[in-house]
Amino acid sequence: MKHIIVHHEAELELWQAIDYYESKCAGLGLDLEQEVRRAFIHIQKTPNRYPVKCYGTRWYLLQRFPYAIYYLELQDVVWIVAIAHTSRKPYYWRKRVKK
Repeated sequence: MKHIIVHHEAELELWQAIDYYESKCAGLGLDLEQEVRRAFIHIQKTPNRYPVKCYGTRWYLLQRFPYAIYYLELQDVVWIVAIAHTSRKPYYWRKRVKK
């Protein structure tokens, strides 16, 4: 299995979403965090399983929350580029891939 590296802005996106859901209902933000962690394990085990989207990234759609995890499979690692809300600013994170 390849090691996962999370872009620092993707990590911020996750924590902002967790804070938002936690403010709406106690424990809901933690549910989001757990679902994202499970998604990371699925991605790590089978990174080629998920569809290719733009800029060579692949995406994993969360089941319970309206978020997609965009990532690149590199030679030695899986790089999480964004944890993006599915209804806001599509592909705002593309600059992260082009760097």
